[in-house]
Amino acid sequence: MTAETSQTLDRGLRVLKLLADTDHGLTVTELSHKLGVNRTVVYRLLATLEQHALVRRDAGGRARVGLGVLRLGRQVHPLVREAALPALRSLAEDVGATAHLTLVDGTEALAVAVVEPTWTDYHVAYRAGFRHPLDRGAAGRAIIKARQGRLQDGGLALTHGELEAGASGAAAPLLGVSGIEGSVGVVMLTDNVGERIGPRVVDAAREVSEALR
Repeated sequence: MTAETSQTLDRGLRVLKLLADTDHGLTVTELSHKLGVNRTVVYRLLATLEQHALVRRDAGGRARVGLGVLRLGRQVHPLVREAALPALRSLAEDVGATAHLTLVDGTEALAVAVVEPTWTDYHVAYRAGFRHPLDRGAAGRAIIKARQGRLQDGGLALTHGELEAGASGAAAPLLGVSGIEGSVGVVMLTDNVGERIGPRVVDAAREVSEALR
């Protein structure tokens, strides 16, 4: 800690990060051990975070991330979209296909940014806000591959006809971005994805990842 930082705020943020990394919540004792502080400090931190709905405690006393985090999270998408747009525009123009940034939203994949090429006669209409199951479509499958550590070829996922008849997709996951699961991909009306498109998608995913770090 430096003279310009707040120890209490730092601890509160560490509590939120610890809770975000577990599906089952943490007890006061567990948080005390992980933070290296006594239980009284943890009680105070949790009480403050609960007042802002950022933390909730269940009947068994386990602390979990609260619904107040969702209100903060809604502001993340515009920031992520803005950071990703340059790479998406370049990708769409380069390969002549609709490019998109997709993030995990619960059990679904949510397209948060879409860029269509300007020079093609036709392309797939793919809109921001489009949702689909994570296990269908290249965007979701790329995210699943990253979760499983299957990162050969940059975690590239290729699909055909899973979300739209006659359309093929290619996507690669965002890697090394703390707190965000997502992918960058393209969708096109073709029977298969050309050989050069896969590596270009992986490069675009890498560019977006770097922009978000």
